[in-house]
Amino acid sequence: MYRQVGVLAESGLLEVEGERRVRGAVERRYRLRRERAVVDAEAAASVSREDHRRVFAVAMAALLGEFNAYLDRDGADPVADLVGYRQHSAWLSPDELAELIGELRAVLAPRLANEPSPERVRHLVSPILFPAEEASPGE
Repeated sequence: MYRQVGVLAESGLLEVEGERRVRGAVERRYRLRRERAVVDAEAAASVSREDHRRVFAVAMAALLGEFNAYLDRDGADPVADLVGYRQHSAWLSPDELAELIGELRAVLAPRLANEPSPERVRHLVSPILFPAEEASPGE
């Protein structure tokens, strides 16, 4: 396991959050660098459908865990906090899909660079995009 952690740290996915001496050894705590934990198109193309299924399940479990942690907090108020979980269906050509993705990136990217401050609350934005089962345009 130490080798795998080392590889992840050397690649920049993990960073040292803290260190302390324990009986002559250095114990390190690591944290994930979320901005580096991205699966690019090349990596996505190299994995199997079953791997995609497993990764998606892990992502959904993490999202569910984050949402449950939010609801378990004192004072959680989904209405006042403008919590949203919506699903929309859009008919898009490949060019329109690429344009939509570009527009979403243009809207989100500047806000992802925001630093924490007293007036800011951290929000999770989780766009999920995949082709749905074929249906007729009237449905």
